[in-house]
Amino acid sequence: MKFLLKNKENLLIHFENSIDWVKRLKELTENQWRTPIAEGKWTIAEIIGHLTPWDQFLIEQRLPFLFQDKALPKSPDENEINQQAATLSQMKTKDEIIEDFILNRRKLIIAVNNIPGEMWEKEFNIGTSSLTLYTYLLGFKEHDEHHFEQIEKVLSTS
Repeated sequence: MKFLLKNKENLLIHFENSIDWVKRLKELTENQWRTPIAEGKWTIAEIIGHLTPWDQFLIEQRLPFLFQDKALPKSPDENEINQQAATLSQMKTKDEIIEDFILNRRKLIIAVNNIPGEMWEKEFNIGTSSLTLYTYLLGFKEHDEHHFEQIEKVLSTS
C-alpha cells in the first residue's frame, strides 16, 4: 500500500508542477504563443488548450465511473476533441487558455487526491485493457510531459 500511495503522490506532484510550468508560459510573447512548434503542427496555445478538455473528460467521464460495475461512458473521438480544442484556442487569449488549464487541473488534483488509497490497486477495464488507476493516470502524465518537452524544445531554439 505504501508503494501505491507514493505513486499517487508522484502523480499529484506532477499535476501541481504542471500548473507552475504552464503559468510560466504567460511570459511568452504573442508571437511565440501563436507560432506552430513545427511546420504543420500546433501552436503552443493549441497544445496547452487541448489539455483542458482531457482533464475535464477525466474528471467528469472517467474518475467517477472507473470503479462502478457498469460500462464506462463512451470515449469521445480523440481527433474531434483535439480539433475543437485547437479551434477554441485560436479564439481565446493566452490568459484565458492558461486560466482554463489551471482551473481544470486544480479540479483534477482534487478529484485524484480524493480517491481512497485502496482504489489505487483495484483493476478496471477500458475496452480490452486491464489497468490500475496509477497506470491509467500515468498515461496522462506522460502525455503532458510529451507536450511540455515539445514546447521546451521549440522555446530553446527561438
